[in-house]
Amino acid sequence: MNAFLSRHRHTAIAVLLAILTLAVFLPVTRHEFLNYDDGLYVAGNPHVLGGLHAQSLAWAFTTFRAVNWHPVTWISLMLDASVFGQKPFGFHLMNLILHIANVLLLFLLLNRLTGSLWRSTLVAALFAIHPLHVESVAWVAERKDVLSTLFWMLTMLAYVNYARKPSAGRYAAVLVLYALGLMAKPMLVSLPLVLLMLDYWPLGRFAAKKKDSNRRLLYEKLPLFLLAAGSCIITFIAQRSYGAVASLHHIPAGLRVANALVSYVVYIGKTILPVKLSAFYPHPHSVPVWETALSAIVLALVTVLVVRAAGRRPYLAVGWLWYVVTLIPVIGLVQVGAQAMADRYTYVPLIGLFIMVAWSVKANGRKGERENWRHGAPRSPSLPLAHSPILTVAAFALIAVLSSLARIQTGYWQDSETLFRHALSVTKGNYLAHDNLGVALYNQGRLGEAADHFSKAVALDPDYADTQANLGTVLMQMGRTDEAARHLKIALRLDNNLADAHNSFGILLVEQGKPADAIKHYREALRIDPDNADTYFNIACAFAELGKLDDAVKNYSEALRLRPDDAGAHTNLGIVLMRMGQVRKAIGELEEAARLDPGNADAKHNLRNALAALTRSRGGSSIR
Repeated sequence: MNAFLSRHRHTAIAVLLAILTLAVFLPVTRHEFLNYDDGLYVAGNPHVLGGLHAQSLAWAFTTFRAVNWHPVTWISLMLDASVFGQKPFGFHLMNLILHIANVLLLFLLLNRLTGSLWRSTLVAALFAIHPLHVESVAWVAERKDVLSTLFWMLTMLAYVNYARKPSAGRYAAVLVLYALGLMAKPMLVSLPLVLLMLDYWPLGRFAAKKKDSNRRLLYEKLPLFLLAAGSCIITFIAQRSYGAVASLHHIPAGLRVANALVSYVVYIGKTILPVKLSAFYPHPHSVPVWETALSAIVLALVTVLVVRAAGRRPYLAVGWLWYVVTLIPVIGLVQVGAQAMADRYTYVPLIGLFIMVAWSVKANGRKGERENWRHGAPRSPSLPLAHSPILTVAAFALIAVLSSLARIQTGYWQDSETLFRHALSVTKGNYLAHDNLGVALYNQGRLGEAADHFSKAVALDPDYADTQANLGTVLMQMGRTDEAARHLKIALRLDNNLADAHNSFGILLVEQGKPADAIKHYREALRIDPDNADTYFNIACAFAELGKLDDAVKNYSEALRLRPDDAGAHTNLGIVLMRMGQVRKAIGELEEAARLDPGNADAKHNLRNALAALTRSRGGSSIR
């Protein structure tokens, strides 16, 4: 039995890692879509929900939706819709499968690089179940995170093969995998620098007295740096065009630097003690000077220490620089969004810290992994972790505690109300959590509670246009039209590119008997978001009220193209067709409405009238 386990221990460890990850994250397959970007990516995106086909594929490569260019991410979500349908289950399941794949690839990569079986296992296990990684796995909109990391791991494995035996074909594989990763999420721009770190340790490709050889390693990465530069340019254009990049006026450079320095240290703190995790951390209006100074000192001190120890303990320098460098694109120096930091940003960077911890275990006087590499395929060493009861118990206890915390954190992501109630319980001044909780309550018909949370969000940040629009919408539905109009006007003054605000203002104008004015706002909403079925429905109603029946038919048809199962749109389209004398077409629409919604009294009433009209046109009598 022992001989069998010895021969197959790599497979056994991989199976155990997969089981561990499943045990923590399997509940996500029962979770709902969230009102936090899931609608943008999947639930309200007809291109994704329609599955993968020629038109959706072309859209994936040409859209800047979600203020990014990541066609590979869109394609993966479209594949989910084609295979699993439109329910949340399939999208959550694929996120989990991708995370498990990343865990196993990380284990394979580290073991292949160093031959340190148990250290590689520990790093992979920590990566698998750390609570900071829950956000990347449990949130459908973060498909880009787990998918891009898959290509990160595959690129690194391809690079290891290339470093072992360089060839044009192997380098081409590195380029292709890296390009696919960038097209899943541009955060991979730091990968070429990480490959240079691996050249130092554990690959041992740097030569102390051969500058020409070392320069060659840099030149070797130039095509990768060019791909990264291209990705940065495209990403900046996408985010700037949608106004996602905060200006220096809104978040000054000094505040960005201060928040970045503090965030580096806070991330380390949350790695050690992963509690009070939130889906959103509000950006501070100011950072105390002492916090900034202390954070800068800590970062500088650690950097000096690991660099000085690099000759004897190269894994410390590589692990630390991995952590620091991979966080740079999302640390907030170029501020995208309103968050101070985000758990999802640690998905790849924490690997560096885990390496520092795992490889700090004393190696019983063994020669370094660099020598192992130079002598061919690394052998699996006998480490103290595998033989010391204290270290073994400590490792298992750490994994057990982190697994329990991650399982609890996973539960908070089950639905929008749970997620944002938790966010409010662990953060202060969280206007976005109030806003998203308000949306969740609004969708449940709890208008008073929703208005209360929208009001609290407005009080915390009156310049957040989305909340002003949401408060205006719910007040309108509560009959408080004057207040609603005031908040909607504020929202559009703050951000005239809010499609929902234009849509709500259009509804308000229709209720005030101004359908012509409403149409102007509906058209603006469609300019901003041309895939919104609700807006097509609303503008069609406005055209119908003005007697512009051809325009009404056109827009009801567009609404049904985007949302074919909308019984209300079928009903209204049938009524308009009746008014135009197109009775047969009207009957077809009304029959479809009755089929989709058997309780639709309006559809049934108008269907009877249409059938009666058809009978009269034939000269017969109708049955009532």
